[in-house]
Amino acid sequence: MSETVILERDEAVAIVTLNRPERLNSFNTATTDALQRIFAELAEDPGVRALIVTGAGRGFCAGQDLTERVMTPGAPVDVGASLDTRFNPLVRMMRAMPKPIVVAVNGVAAGAGANFALAGDIVLAAKSAEFIQAFVRIGLAPDCGGTWSLTRLLGEARAKALAMLAEPLSAERAAAWGLIWKAVDDDDLMPQARALAARLAKAPPAALAAIKRLIHDAATTTMDEQLDLERDAQRALGYTRDFAEGVTAFREKRPPVFAGEG
Repeated sequence: MSETVILERDEAVAIVTLNRPERLNSFNTATTDALQRIFAELAEDPGVRALIVTGAGRGFCAGQDLTERVMTPGAPVDVGASLDTRFNPLVRMMRAMPKPIVVAVNGVAAGAGANFALAGDIVLAAKSAEFIQAFVRIGLAPDCGGTWSLTRLLGEARAKALAMLAEPLSAERAAAWGLIWKAVDDDDLMPQARALAARLAKAPPAALAAIKRLIHDAATTTMDEQLDLERDAQRALGYTRDFAEGVTAFREKRPPVFAGEG
């Protein structure tokens, strides 16, 4: 049996590939278990400074593999239990990851697959890709943080329409609406994702982690609270060697070399 998730390393970049192409990389228990294990490992690996998440084959992720669930007509199913144990911990791990996650959406991203992609930090999508909030088609509401991400990024009107109508959203429109960072030509997706991750891997890690944390905090803080959080972050960053290196490099008119040390 092949691995449901493949982990590769390219210097300081880790590439995480969903690997069930025959099922459009839909999630089964083995996939979500592997992702949780891999993300926990990468969060603690000092040699990894940026991640890429993508899918094998012609799709990114078609969401939950419904063939894994045996349904009995009239019998209740606790879908929330799988969220508690499989999907919610995964999304929380991605949000808490101190390293930037670049998501390269190479085809359809539907249901939980779409919202898994949106849990990353910088999302690139091939122009042929589509995002589909497919939940209502099977009698469910969006999960994996979808109602939070869609509302925050697009506003109520678009969030409700996407969730209620389950219409495909093209990569180019997703970029125009601000749901993702950029739509790129299909052949350029992985080269651009790799170049972006390599660039992030050379940036100061503590500053990237602080940027991610502060932007997440801004969803629930007041301006006064955010000013204090920014002050605290800058105080900590100002004591790092990377800050000293950045200032020195600026003065010496050379590219900085950020070692990622405190």
